[in-house]
Amino acid sequence: MKEKNNYSKKMLQSALLVITLFVSFIGNAQLKGGHILGAMGLQSGTQAPENTFSVYVPAYIYTANCLRNGDGDKIGNPDLTMFITGVGANYVSDFKILGANYGATILLAGASNTIQGSYIDSKSSFAFTDMYVQPIQLGWHNKKADFVFSYQMYIPTGKYELGGSDNSGLGMFMNEFSAGTTLFFNEKKTFHFSALAAYEINGKKKDTDIKTGDILSIEGGLGKTFYCMNAEKTAPKGILNAGLIYYFQYKVSDDKIPVGSFLVLEPDKDHVSALGAEVNYLHIGCMTQAGFRWVSELGAVNRFQGNTFFITLAHVFSLKKK
Repeated sequence: MKEKNNYSKKMLQSALLVITLFVSFIGNAQLKGGHILGAMGLQSGTQAPENTFSVYVPAYIYTANCLRNGDGDKIGNPDLTMFITGVGANYVSDFKILGANYGATILLAGASNTIQGSYIDSKSSFAFTDMYVQPIQLGWHNKKADFVFSYQMYIPTGKYELGGSDNSGLGMFMNEFSAGTTLFFNEKKTFHFSALAAYEINGKKKDTDIKTGDILSIEGGLGKTFYCMNAEKTAPKGILNAGLIYYFQYKVSDDKIPVGSFLVLEPDKDHVSALGAEVNYLHIGCMTQAGFRWVSELGAVNRFQGNTFFITLAHVFSLKKK
């Protein structure tokens, strides 16, 4: 009987140890939202010109070079590169709402190595990911500043299964509201500073009670616009934008990760900041634009830290009546 009691005691201790390790792992884990950091930079608070329809192809590359804990200490060396590309469209009309031009955006994309949270084994093959739809986009243009407001949603069209090794989506519906401004420091509007704040509200993940906390993201930059003149110097043939860019992201509310039916854990909130550079060029003759952004992260807490690269090719169609 004594041996049986000792065996039962050891089994209970082992079970408690496993539960403690599991709780410790979950308690330090963080869940990712749908907002793609680096998608906005210079003049992030400015809407595209009215009566335009743009088709664009983005390429987002994120390389994680370390994983940091709640104290900001390095605890892992991941070999992880997330990649997203697809086809998007943006429309800006001359229809006015509260004095602002109405617009809308959509992006259909695929992703590989979709990052679900702060897990080093977040690797998956390239596949269709969650859809981005922005049905409401309002833009105001003034002499010294532009303003934007928008509502966007991330629709869980990508594959998702709890614990799956080949997930291409996050398995949750996400609502996001954003507002921002671009301030101009001279009459020609060639020297500018921008800031765009986005607040993401996440739903529960598919077939679970797991819920990612709300996320606040702030992006923008300080830049200069240059007009590249033609040979006769009578008109610009292109517009070049260059400058420094930044982003911040904060988990505003805790993630909620149920463990069994008796315990709900709320991990410490994560955050990160980043600085980098951007250059983009619009060729006026063919109305084609190319842009490149690089941002290096710093000060990460409870999440990956790495480098973001964002490349965009776009063609702008004018809808103005001739």
